[in-house]
Amino acid sequence: MSYPLWKLAEITGSKVQGDPEYLITSVADLESATASDASFLSNPLYAPLLKKTEAGVVCINSDAQQLAGKNYLICENPSLAFQKIAELLYGQRKPTGFTGIHPSAVIHEQAKIGPNVTICPYAVVDAGAEIGAGTMVGPFAYVGSLVHVGESCILHAHSVIREYCWLGNRVILQPGAVIGSCGFGYSTNEKGEHIKLNQIGNVVLEDDVEIGANTTIDRARFKTTRVAKGTKIDNLVQIAHNVELGEHNILAAQTGVAGSSKTGRNVIMGGQVGIVGHVEIAPFTLLATRSGVSKSLPKSGKYAGGPVVSLTDHNKMQVHFRKIDEYAKRIEALEAIIANLNLK
Repeated sequence: MSYPLWKLAEITGSKVQGDPEYLITSVADLESATASDASFLSNPLYAPLLKKTEAGVVCINSDAQQLAGKNYLICENPSLAFQKIAELLYGQRKPTGFTGIHPSAVIHEQAKIGPNVTICPYAVVDAGAEIGAGTMVGPFAYVGSLVHVGESCILHAHSVIREYCWLGNRVILQPGAVIGSCGFGYSTNEKGEHIKLNQIGNVVLEDDVEIGANTTIDRARFKTTRVAKGTKIDNLVQIAHNVELGEHNILAAQTGVAGSSKTGRNVIMGGQVGIVGHVEIAPFTLLATRSGVSKSLPKSGKYAGGPVVSLTDHNKMQVHFRKIDEYAKRIEALEAIIANLNLK
């Protein structure tokens, strides 16, 4: 398949700068692109590649430098425009070649399976579970008893949804994700023995949530651990019991959120962020990689460090830390001068 630039502009909501009849047949990154490829620039760090790339067209925003004789699709979100072009050229890739219910799948007689559901080899659907129309249950996935799974969900191989949990529509679980594991709760008796506190709540994942590979979300002790609609969680993240994540949050890999903490909408956490229990984080807050949150953040903003401070203050401190050897030598020199003064 090939498409002229005017057609790609129409599909992506872009403006053509260059030859509108120029044909594109494939996509590639800026460094490896050829004359038949579409590419994109969304990270300014790669701006120098604009001068070197051989791409037939580059999706850019209006602030990017444009070179004479090159083709551009100018838009607000170059990455999203590029994605639309890629899906147009290559189509939506199906997660499995299986259709219908595979004979090796184990489905309890009391389970309810909607129309056009795919259940792959060796998947298990327990008693009272409900699976909505168009959902795919991958190989060796487990849907527990009385679980609700909405429409058009994708539950990849080895994902687990334990009993009583609830998933909305278009939820994606990457391989190995575990939804509804027991919260980490124990009571220590007079002998020093740790007595398990059964977690009798559940987990709710609202519409359009995606959970990364080998991420775990613990069920609440009494009520609900909730991930609100549109939130995206990366691989190897731990969400503890009774946590409530707001709408359209993003949590990068190896982040951990301790029990009963809450976030507002559009909170972004970099990799390896740690949040203690029972705190609240304001909407539109950004936590830099390896931030440590030890108390509530009622004011939206950018934070970094452990414990966190404003990103501006953190950057200032880092400048001083890099000069610590210089400061130590200056202090030693001043001490020597003071020691040699005759102050009597």
